[in-house]
Amino acid sequence: MSRLAPRGRLLRLHRLNARKHHAHATTTDIAMMRRALALAQAAADAGEAPIGAVVYETATGRVLAQAHNTRESHHDPAGHAELIAVREAGKALGDWRLNACTLVVTLEPCAMCAGAIVNARVGRLVYGAADPKAGAVASLYRLCQDPRLNHRIEPIGGVLARPSAELLRAFFRARRARRDKPKGS
Repeated sequence: MSRLAPRGRLLRLHRLNARKHHAHATTTDIAMMRRALALAQAAADAGEAPIGAVVYETATGRVLAQAHNTRESHHDPAGHAELIAVREAGKALGDWRLNACTLVVTLEPCAMCAGAIVNARVGRLVYGAADPKAGAVASLYRLCQDPRLNHRIEPIGGVLARPSAELLRAFFRARRARRDKPKGS
């Protein structure tokens, strides 16, 4: 007699565990994503890539920091919304550990930002649109869930993904149109 469970039972257990451990966006996450989208629009209006981020205390909903991209205006390659927001949240808390915080960002973080999120011990990560070209949370890499790192986060992706993606598409469409416009027109 085999000590292994029948295949059907194992599959049911796997599905049950996946459901039990799968995180979902809360109403606060959605409200914060709307706030991040407003920041992203402000970034677009300022000529920056339209990405916004908010860090809030998960238990209370108190906003600790918010930011949008500033790469162009500050001539800073590290001027990513989530990186700025994480830095400011640490200052607001007086601690670099953000275990009790949620980071909400309109676009899936890149490798630089995902690394900062792991190093800051962010408790929860919620993002809008996936980034198939540079996403390091789920699209290209899974840095926030890498078991070799000292901190792991189960990301919640796709929250208000459509408006996040549309804002990015419209911004870059307009930028290409300006670039491709014949001179003197």
